[in-house]
This record gives sequence, C-alpha cells and structure tokens, in this order.
Amino acid sequence: MPAFRIAPAVADAFPDALIALVTATGLLGHEPWLHTTAALEDLEQQLADGTWHPADETDPGIEAWHTAYRSFGTNPRRIRPSVDALGRRLAKKGTLPRINPAVDTYNAVSVRHGLPAGAFDLDHVTGDVDIRYADGTESFTPLGEPDTVENPKPGEIIYADITGVLTRHWNHRDAHRTRVTEDSTHVAFVLETLHATRDGDLLKVAADELQGLLIPHAAQTAVHYLSPAGPHATT
Repeated sequence: MPAFRIAPAVADAFPDALIALVTATGLLGHEPWLHTTAALEDLEQQLADGTWHPADETDPGIEAWHTAYRSFGTNPRRIRPSVDALGRRLAKKGTLPRINPAVDTYNAVSVRHGLPAGAFDLDHVTGDVDIRYADGTESFTPLGEPDTVENPKPGEIIYADITGVLTRHWNHRDAHRTRVTEDSTHVAFVLETLHATRDGDLLKVAADELQGLLIPHAAQTAVHYLSPAGPHATT
C-alpha cells in the first residue's frame, strides 16, 4: 500500500492545509451507482432552479487556491484549480460531465462543496506519493494524452511517485497513467483545502459524503487525513 506524504517545504509554505484521502478497495465500476446519478442530477436541478450556484473565484476557498497557484508561478486564470474549472463548466453548460461512476462521484462532491478533488488508481502507482515542489526533471503524461510528455516547471507543486508526476499545478490536471476507469478497483480519492481553520469541518463533511457514496460499491473504504502536523498517511 502506498504512503502519501506532504514534503516539509510544502508544509512550511501552507501550514493550514488539510487533505482527505478516501480509499476504496473492491470497487465495482461497471454497475450503476444510483446515488451518484441522483447527486449529479440534484446539483444540476438546483442550478437550473437558481437555488444554488457553484463556487467561483470570488469564493474564499477558490481565491486561496488562486493565491497558491501564483505563489509557485502558475497563472490561475489560464491554468485553473480543478474545482474552479469544474464549477465554471457547470455554470456555463448546466450539466456536469459523465465520465464513469467513480469519477462522477468525486466530481459531484467537489463541486457541491467547492473543494478540489481527484483520484488515483493505486494499482498503477509505483512506490509512495509525495506532494512536493518539482525540480524540473520530472515527466508528466496528461490525462487523455498518452503520447504527450511534459516537464513541470521547477518550483511547481506536484503529486509524484517514483515513476513520475501524478498531478500538475497541485490539482489542475491528473496523469494518464493513474487515471480512474470503470476497471479500477483500488482507488485513492483526494479532497483538499488550504484553510483547515476555516474549512476543516467542510472538508470532513465532504469526505464523509464521498465515502458514503462509495460504500455501496466497494468491499472496503477508509478515510485518512494529511496535514503539516501529520504529513504522512498509509493507504
């Protein structure tokens, strides 16, 4: 089982960060996930009714991610945090994309709570995962572009295992190698905030909601938390 670690330099730069790892084994990605379907449809209906809107860049949580992106040299209006991009897409189109049950589940939780989310197929992760600053030598193959190889900029925050980069710009885009598909059975889902003092309870509610949506379709689930005070978790 891989461990997830926050590097000391990242912990020092973001002392109020909190990351939830929701792990699931024995996932059944080929069956209908009716509660996830209902969650997506509920969000879309609330948006259509005008009773709810996704968080935008005026939201303190999104604003914090924009500030973080700028701190490591990324323009957040060109390369957006995942939850920002997803919320903008929902607001514009009125619907969320349907990818597969596991991805649809974390997308629904992400946009409902205004928190960045992602996931890794742990069967394709090699060694442990570090949340750290890139040194510029790492390689990254973007999701959906298996023939593309990029090199993160030195100083950019990445998730990386011993083979390469799993996310660029902290949570902007995931790697093709560890993408979650209907065939993925062992997955780590990630939810993040930079302000646990303000949003820690929100993150825990979101992690519980995500776990609840996974439980009917998994043999086992668990929730772990990473923070600068506890920067290591084994899945």
